[in-house]
Amino acid sequence: MYGRYTQDLGTFAKDEAARLRLQQGHGEGDTPRPRRPSELLEYTQGRCAPCRVCALQCQRFLISKVGEDWVFLILLGLVMALVSWAMDFAIATCLQAQKWMYGGLDTNVLLQYLAWVTYPTVLITFSAGFTQILAPQAVGSGIPEMKTILRGVVLKEYLTLKTFVAKVIGLTCALGSGMPLGKEGPFVHIASMCAALLSRFLSLFGGIYENEARNIEMLAAACAVGVGCCFAAPIGGVLFSIEVTSTFFAVRNYWRGFFAATFSAFIFRVLAVWNKDEETITALFKTRFRLDFPFDLQELPAFAVIGIASGFGGALFVYLNRKIVQFMRRQKTINRFLMKKRLLFPALVTLLISTLTFPPGFGQFMAGQLTQKDTLVTLFDNQTWAKQGLSDEFEYLGILEAWRHPRSNVFVTLVVFILMKFWMSALATTIPVPCGAFMPVFVIGAAFGRLVGESMAAWFPDGIHTDSNTYRIVPGGYAVVGAAALSGAVTHTVSTAVIVFELTGQISHILPVMIAVILANAVAQSLQPSLYDSIIRIKKLPYLPELGWGHHEKYNVRVEDIMVRDIRYVTLNCKYRDLQHVLHSTKMKSLPLVESAESMILLGSIERAQVGALLSHQLSPQRRLQALRQKMLAEDGHRLSDASIRFQVRGAAAS
Repeated sequence: MYGRYTQDLGTFAKDEAARLRLQQGHGEGDTPRPRRPSELLEYTQGRCAPCRVCALQCQRFLISKVGEDWVFLILLGLVMALVSWAMDFAIATCLQAQKWMYGGLDTNVLLQYLAWVTYPTVLITFSAGFTQILAPQAVGSGIPEMKTILRGVVLKEYLTLKTFVAKVIGLTCALGSGMPLGKEGPFVHIASMCAALLSRFLSLFGGIYENEARNIEMLAAACAVGVGCCFAAPIGGVLFSIEVTSTFFAVRNYWRGFFAATFSAFIFRVLAVWNKDEETITALFKTRFRLDFPFDLQELPAFAVIGIASGFGGALFVYLNRKIVQFMRRQKTINRFLMKKRLLFPALVTLLISTLTFPPGFGQFMAGQLTQKDTLVTLFDNQTWAKQGLSDEFEYLGILEAWRHPRSNVFVTLVVFILMKFWMSALATTIPVPCGAFMPVFVIGAAFGRLVGESMAAWFPDGIHTDSNTYRIVPGGYAVVGAAALSGAVTHTVSTAVIVFELTGQISHILPVMIAVILANAVAQSLQPSLYDSIIRIKKLPYLPELGWGHHEKYNVRVEDIMVRDIRYVTLNCKYRDLQHVLHSTKMKSLPLVESAESMILLGSIERAQVGALLSHQLSPQRRLQALRQKMLAEDGHRLSDASIRFQVRGAAAS
C-alpha cells in the first residue's frame, strides 16, 4: 500500500509539472523558458535567428533589384513631402487663428490691435527662445551653411536631430506669425538634415554616411528636394539648388536630384488633393493669362525696365540687410544689451512690423490684412485693377478688396506696399529665428511688376494696336516678371524663371521673364554679392566666394604671393621653452606640426588656443601638487627599501 501511494504521488508530480509547462507556453518536449537575463538572451537569439536571416536576405534582394540610391531617394522625398505638407497645414491654421481673433473683436479697435500685435509677438518670441535653447545652429536660412558643407568643411551640430527639430518647430511658428519671412532657404537645410539623419540612423544606408563622397552627393540631392517640395517645383528646385549651393556639379548627381525632387513634389501635391484643398494636382499659384497673344513686342522695353530696376533693388536689399546686422554688432552697447536679453530684439521687431500692418491703422494703405499667399494670388490676377489711375472703375471682390482705399488709388497702395515691405523684410530676416528671404523678396518683386503693369494699362487704356487688333495690357504678367527678376537679383540665380513657370503653371511669358532675370542678374552681380554670400561674410564661414565683376585681374595672383614664408612651427620633440618661444613670437591662430626641424615633414596643425590650454593644464597648480605627491611617495618608497635592505644586512651579520 505504501508503494502504491508513492507511485500515485509520483504520477501526480509528473502531471503537475506537465500542467505548469503548458501554462508557461511550451510543451513537454520543449526546453523550459529562461529565467536569468543571460538565458533570455540566448533564448531570443536562438528563436530570432531565422527572422534576422530572412530580413537580411530581403534587404539584399531589395538593394540588388531596386538599388540603394533609389530606395534612399524615395524615402527622402516621401519624408520631406510629409514634413512640408504638415508645416503648411500648421502655418495655415496659425494664420487662420489670427484672422479669427481679429474678426471676432471687430466691436473694439483696441482689443483688435492687442490681438493683432500680441499673437505674432508670442509666436516669434517662442520660436527665438526655443531655437536658442535647443539648437542655435537652426537660426537663419541654412543655405550659407550648406554651401560651406558642400565645399568639404565640417560644421558641427548643423546636421543633427536637435537642429532638425528646432528648425521645423521654429520655422512653423515664425511663418505662422505672419511676418514677412520665407521657407525656401530653411527647407534646403531641413532636407539636408533629413538626408543626413536617414543615412545615419538606417543601417541599410550606413555606407552612404561613412563614405564622404557619397554623403556629399546625397546632400546635393537633398538641397534639390528642399526647394522641390517647398514650391512643388522640381525642375526649378534642382536648378536653383545647383546655382545656389554648388561651384561645380557632378552630372551623375543630376538624376538623383530630379528623381527625389519630382517624387517629393508629387507627394506634396497629392496630399493637398487628399486633404481636399485642391480638386486635382495643379500649380500653387495658377494663372489664367491669355495664350493666343500674351504680350506685344512693344512691351519688351517695359519688361527690360523691370529687370534693370529689380537688379538695383536686389543689390539694395542685400546691402540694407548686411548694414542692419553690422550696425547691431558694431554698437557694443546695443550688442551687449541684446546678448543679455536675447528675446527682446525679435519681440521689438515683431511689435513694430505688426503695428504698421494693423489693418484699421496704416495697414489699410498697404493691404495689411493679406497673408503672403493671398498677396501673390491677388498680384497675379489677370484683370486690370485701375484704368487711367481711377480705382473705382474696377469691382473689387473677395480678397482683392484689401487693395482698395476710398481716399487713394491703387498706385498709392502699391507704392506704399513696396516701400514698407522692402525695409520690413530686410529687418525681419535679421531676427534670430529659422527663416528665409526668398518669399518676401518674391512678393515685393511681384508688387513692383504689378505697379509697372498697372501703369502701362493706364497709359494704354485700350491696349496696344497691332494689325487692327486690340490686345489689352495684362498686369498679372508683369507681376510674374517682377517676382522672378527681383528674387533672381537677390539670390544671383537664373532658375527663378523656371520656378515662376512651375508656380504659375504657365510658360506664356517665358521671353519677358528670361530677359528681365538676366538683366537683373547682370546689374545685381556688378554691385553686390548674393544674399547668401553676404551672410557667409557676416558669419565669417570658411568659404572662398567667387570674384565679382571688376576683379578679374586677381585671377593672376598666385599662392606664393599671399603665403607667409617665415612661420613658426612645432616639432614632435620640442620642449616647454620652445613652445613658449613659439607662442610669444607669433600671433598665428594655427601652428604647423612637423616631424623634425631637419626633415620638415608636415604632420598636421594645431590651434594656438589649444596649445595654450594644454600647457596651462599641464602646469596647473593641481598637476604640480600631484607631481610633488608622486615625487614624495617615490622618495619615501626608496627610503623604505633602503632601510629594509640595511635591516636585512644587519640581521644577516648578527646571525
